[in-house]
Order: sequence, then C-alpha cells, then structure tokens
Amino acid sequence: MVDSQYYLPNDIGVSALDCGEAFRLLSPQEKMYAHYLSRAAWYGGLAVLLQTSPESANIFVLLQRIFRKQTPSQLAQVATAAGLSSEDYQAFLVYAAGLYANMGNYKSFGDTKFIPNLPKDKLEALVRASQAFQEQSAEMEALWDSCSCLLYSLEDRQKQLGLGDKGITTYFSGNCCLEDAELAQKFLDSKKLSAYNTRLFKRDDGGKACYEVRLASAVQKDCAVDGECESCCGSFSFEDKEFTVKRGDYAPLMEKVCHYLQQAQAYAANENQKKMLEEYRRSFTLGSVEAHKEGSRYWIKDKGPIVESYIGFIESYRDPFGSRGEFEGFVAVVNKAMSERFAKLVSSAEVLLPELPWPREFEKDTFLKPDFTSLDVLTFAGSGIPAGINIPNYDDIRQSEGFKNVSLGNVLAVAYSTQKEKLTFLEEDDK
Repeated sequence: MVDSQYYLPNDIGVSALDCGEAFRLLSPQEKMYAHYLSRAAWYGGLAVLLQTSPESANIFVLLQRIFRKQTPSQLAQVATAAGLSSEDYQAFLVYAAGLYANMGNYKSFGDTKFIPNLPKDKLEALVRASQAFQEQSAEMEALWDSCSCLLYSLEDRQKQLGLGDKGITTYFSGNCCLEDAELAQKFLDSKKLSAYNTRLFKRDDGGKACYEVRLASAVQKDCAVDGECESCCGSFSFEDKEFTVKRGDYAPLMEKVCHYLQQAQAYAANENQKKMLEEYRRSFTLGSVEAHKEGSRYWIKDKGPIVESYIGFIESYRDPFGSRGEFEGFVAVVNKAMSERFAKLVSSAEVLLPELPWPREFEKDTFLKPDFTSLDVLTFAGSGIPAGINIPNYDDIRQSEGFKNVSLGNVLAVAYSTQKEKLTFLEEDDK
C-alpha cells in the first residue's frame, strides 16, 4: 500500500476560474495586449517542467498528445474498453490535473512527489489504447518508456525535492550537495551575479570539480550586455575550483517569450508598459537579472493598469537552496468593484499596521503605500495559482521604490467560497 500523501484523492476539487466578464469589458487593444502577454507566459511556463524533475517534461508531453487527440469524455470510453474502472479513469484525470496545476509531478506547496492513484498496468493500457498511440506508436512508446518508471517510483530520494541524497532537483545536477550550492553562491556573489535565473551543473575533470553555471537566455553565445563593462560569461578560477558561466538555458522557450513580448509591445497602453516589456525582453534574451530589475521598476510605476501582468524567474520556493527562481507569468484583468474596497483598506493601512500582533521591527522602515488592486486572473503559467501576490521580490527595489499587492479575486472566490472545511488556522466558529 502506498502512503496516501503520495497521490491525489479522487474527490479532489477542480474549479473553473471565471474571467469572462472582466475580459469582455476590455477594449480591442487591451484584449490583444492580454493575448500576447498570455502567449509569452504560457511558453515561459514550460520551463517550470524542466525546473521540477527529470521526468516532468516527458509526462507533460505524453498527456498533451493524448488530450489533443481525444476529449476526456471520448477517452472515458477508451478507458472502459481497455479494462479501467470509472475510479481508475477518474484517478488518471486527477493525476493529469495535478500535473498541470503543479507544472510537474511534485507539489508546488510541500515539495512532495505524487503518483497516479491507479495501477501502472492500467495506465499503460489506457496510453496504448489512445488515438495518439494508434497514430504515432513509435513516438508514444518512446515517451512512455522514458518516464513510466520514474512516474511511479517512490524510492526514498524521489519522494521529495531536495539536494544530493536528500531528494530530487533539476536546479542542480544530481551529484551536487549543499557544499556545492554554498560554494556556487559565493562564486556568484563575487561576480555580482544573481542566482535567480541560473542552474548549476557539476562534473569531475580528472579528480577536480568543475562547475557550469547556466543562465536562462534566448542568446547562446557569450557577449557583453549593455550596461555591463564586460561579459559575465567565461571560465573563472574560484577557491581552487573551475567555474564556467554560459548562456542559453531554456533557449528555445526564452526565444518564444521574447517574440510574444515584442508582439505585446505594439498594444501597450503607455510608455511605462513599453519600457517594461523592452527590459523584460532584454533580460530573457541575454540572461540579465539587472534588466529584469529595470523592467520591474517600470512595472511599479505603471499604476492601476487595466491589464496587469508580471513575468520572469520569481519565486525561489522549489530550489532546495532557496535562491533560484521558478519561472512564472500571469496576466490579469481589473475587477473594478473589488479594487475600490481594497483602496479603502490601503488608505487605512498606517492606522491598522500598529495593531498587528508583532513589533515595529518586523515592518519596513517606512510604509510605502502599495498599489492594491483586485484582479481576475486570465492566465497563470507556473506551479500553483496563489490567491494574491506581493512583488517584486528584489529587496532593494521594495525598500526604496515600492511594490505592488495583487489580489486575484476569481482565485479567492473559488478557493474560499466552496471549501469552508479546508480553511486552516481558524476556529470552527470563525470559519
């Protein structure tokens, strides 16, 4: 028997995020802006699969091929004919939903692996009976062979994300441990490079450890970036170890992101949006975190836009070392009625903050009034949609220039209206 924490229960809730009304009220220009930003987010979001586990991307492609050929109701008939019970088929759909929601086969909150809640031979029977398999049997066979073992494996190391023998990570090669991560961080600090958009790969060269730092970028050749006196790429000796910094991680995906950001620029509402997208493109083209910070500055200045978005290597929850950012891209549309209420909350913040149950030292030195808007999310590419976002995560910008609080209204609506029993940290009466 498998411990129930390693699979998703068949009765798990699946909710539709309604943003129809908010989208309908957009102007044609705003709709096009939202569309191209969404394209950029979805392509960039595929990088999350490569950031999660060695098998995630192949499982994703396997599922995509199956669902592109047949709808879930058509597949239900295939499943019955292949000998699956209705519970087996429901478990398959739940696993697929879990993989899409987490962009990988590890939970975005908790870092635990989850496996399908049906026997492996039943899942294989469904894959083989699918139309996708009938039409492209060699490719589908290769895909199944590449991921079927790891898909179900619950060896100790594969039960959770972690460094070295503590777990699985693709931010580092499998032979990296905590000491390697610490050394790499010291090296990056010495070069004034952020770890946000990097991965680390270690190899043994005649008994000497050599490290390769890969920057996420569309460009693969090494060249100096505008604003830098020299290229950050090349080979360096650091504490008797060899470090090489290279561009081009996720290059084909970053290229797509840049292409669609450029398309979105033509529909930007103002100069701040145009400059923001320009800097984001520079960041994803050349792997420059400084350019992304510059884009974030323009983003903060873009107060109360009708179409809100943020994109990049943002949250570092899934990096076992806690310094590499996972790709995330969202596009959301203003919900005007809810935003009015939040504006009142923000204007009372300086009165309310001293009433909170922690000392003044835990707050920022001065309270910079944030832009607090309620938005209906239209696109969220990444692992696990939050109910709200407080960004950017660059502390130097937050402290001196400000930040935005974004509340995703349609996420809140489905998360809390239907799941009273799942509310945490509250007494029954308070629920």
